[in-house]
Amino acid sequence: MSLIEIILIVLGVLIVLLFVGGIVAARRRDRLKAPDFSEHVAAADEALEVARASDRGWDRPVMEEVVHGALRDRDPDFGYDEVHLVLVEDRPGKDQDRAHFMVMGPDGERHVVLSRTDDHWGADSVE
Repeated sequence: MSLIEIILIVLGVLIVLLFVGGIVAARRRDRLKAPDFSEHVAAADEALEVARASDRGWDRPVMEEVVHGALRDRDPDFGYDEVHLVLVEDRPGKDQDRAHFMVMGPDGERHVVLSRTDDHWGADSVE
């Protein structure tokens, strides 16, 4: 073997090793960042739903009061510290509008669904 052939083989092996190492490092980075990405997507989805609800004339503080009242009535011992609007069902007319909230705290999670009749919100379900 000539010196040039040896140098080309060594360079080829180095290029392949660097390429494989880059792929492994990129996959590792993606796995480490996946939870942050999911949290950012969830926050963006929530912000979108909040904006959509406020543009339609929905009064979020009133809706959250209904959620608090429903939890007091149906599960008075449930402790929570976060209330998140996670889905808005804005159907034609006011009587078919629904809002889904996730309530989270040290005692677990509850899914509260509100529905609107005329201009009044009421709890459909607390799960």
